[in-house]
Amino acid sequence: MKDNVSFIEKRKTFYETIPNFWHDLFEEEYALFDIKLEKREKINQLRVASNQIWRIFKKTVPLIRELKDETLVELGFPVQTLPYVRILSKMDIETVIGRFDFSYDKGYFKLLEFNADTPTFIKETFSINQFVCDHFKVKNPNRNMEKDLAFSIRKAVVESTDIENPKVVFTSHRDHEEDYLTTRYLLEISGVQNAEYIALSDLHLVSEPFEESDRVMERGLYTPNGEKIDVLYRQTYPLEHLIEDRDPSTGEYVGKLLLDLVKEGRLTIINPPSAFLLQSKAIQALIWGLHENGHSYFTEEEHHVIQTYFLPTYLDPDYFYEKKERYVKKPSFGREGDTIVIYEGTGEKILEDKNKNYEESLAVFQKFTELEPHLIQTEKGHMKTRVMYGCFIISSKASAVGIRAGGQITDNTSYFLPIGEIE
Repeated sequence: MKDNVSFIEKRKTFYETIPNFWHDLFEEEYALFDIKLEKREKINQLRVASNQIWRIFKKTVPLIRELKDETLVELGFPVQTLPYVRILSKMDIETVIGRFDFSYDKGYFKLLEFNADTPTFIKETFSINQFVCDHFKVKNPNRNMEKDLAFSIRKAVVESTDIENPKVVFTSHRDHEEDYLTTRYLLEISGVQNAEYIALSDLHLVSEPFEESDRVMERGLYTPNGEKIDVLYRQTYPLEHLIEDRDPSTGEYVGKLLLDLVKEGRLTIINPPSAFLLQSKAIQALIWGLHENGHSYFTEEEHHVIQTYFLPTYLDPDYFYEKKERYVKKPSFGREGDTIVIYEGTGEKILEDKNKNYEESLAVFQKFTELEPHLIQTEKGHMKTRVMYGCFIISSKASAVGIRAGGQITDNTSYFLPIGEIE
């Protein structure tokens, strides 16, 4: 018991020296005072997989843009988003910050999903992991990558607009600690000029021009001080939620109005709408279907990449019934394990997430793969967990890696497990 109390105090003392970090979430332990050591070869394997998979997704984007609206709906895209998902950004990339999630089973990484639109877990991997590696005196596999992240943000802002010295606002829900501090972190490291943080609730939309204090307020998005915003950085605010946003006092669909401003070229948002095109897990079903049919859209080398790293993914479970294989039912736009169910090939339910917030979302069915088991040290003692690997794609290149530890379904109660690199 004394050792456990000592560990709790050590963890608390360590993390409280790191400013603006949520080492506990919802009054529960989140960041572990522990580290998983991985061989450099395995970390390199993860990045090689991510780079190759990214090229598949990047090649698929133009194909998705050409699909009819009815087909996009069949792939799970909300009808309300259809006028906006094909908007072309001035940037030469489809997503500024994206994150692939993987299982590691039988010596191979397998892609579980792509968080292309609003991935979190950023400060943990690009910043906090260094503090933990320094403490345990091991090499940080993400060393110096924070500089690449900052450069990527600055580059995206510059490329996204033709306006000289644009007004840039980083935004999130202020009352969500993780989202708020993640967004503030990105603002602080970015070095973007003429930028500030403003909570979503404090932004002002002007739908029709009007005169105020001897000046005309044009149609656009404004700061509380009346300054017109040119670029809105919305790292943690999903587009499918944005489109549903309404003004509580007027009932007006302010999210739709904001996206209309983007469509009209009056506002730029980052990540761009193209990132949302890649967010749907049904895109993995599309890619797998093209691969399974040997479609010439992909080269022989690209088919090999898909076969190696992608899991069989479909829009119905028939394949798994026929093969009597375990499978996972996932919402196409779900997050944090919400609404995920694992089944036997017979259709018998094995495990499910208790949250059901995405039951209305189109379901995809993916071959089950075991997450790697790992023993972690927590404030409650040692705990058997399963680990999921993440690798960020920053400006079209594999970057920082990280690990979440929890159950076979990685949900919002999973831990941040720091990672160290060994020979």
